[in-house]
Amino acid sequence: MWNARGSESRKRLGSWGIPDTVSAKVRAMAREISAGGVVLREISGVWQVALIEPQKSEPKKESRKPAPAPAKTARPRGRAILGLPKGLVDAGEKPEAAAVREVREETGIVAEPVTKLCDNKYVYVRTWGDGKRVFKIVSFYLMRYVSGEIDDLKREMRIEVRRALWVPLADASKQLAYSNERKVVRQAQEYLETKGFAP
Repeated sequence: MWNARGSESRKRLGSWGIPDTVSAKVRAMAREISAGGVVLREISGVWQVALIEPQKSEPKKESRKPAPAPAKTARPRGRAILGLPKGLVDAGEKPEAAAVREVREETGIVAEPVTKLCDNKYVYVRTWGDGKRVFKIVSFYLMRYVSGEIDDLKREMRIEVRRALWVPLADASKQLAYSNERKVVRQAQEYLETKGFAP
């Protein structure tokens, strides 16, 4: 039997384009709502995007077993894992405000939102803590650089972020580790090409 809260949850999942056949399984999973930013800045006539290299969660353990075959979207060996700045939306916080905060915390720069680009939805298994399957939604916003120095992070953020850097927008989708983030960067590039980006 559905209570009012369950009904509200069902409506919310449907609004994100999740079919009813899938939504029952999703409702049973833990959920996380995150937000992040695609921050653009023109430097010497070239559009750049702010990316981060997360800290590796645990050192590689030596194993005598052969390594599994790489996934189709795996990054080339020897290259850094790069991603967009993003993080969990705090209780009572709006996703857009969370995106601005996460950009500041993970890159050291201040940026202002221009427009919402998309909501990425996926399921992952936590490799820490409880090992549960989690349904995650990440709202990404196109943002304009305002101020600050890239990679000027607080000491405590170095636990999460190894470095933040500017990467040419034209090259960024080739350098990002995750296919859903590559799509978001391409959306930002299309926005820039079709609508412009006034300073």
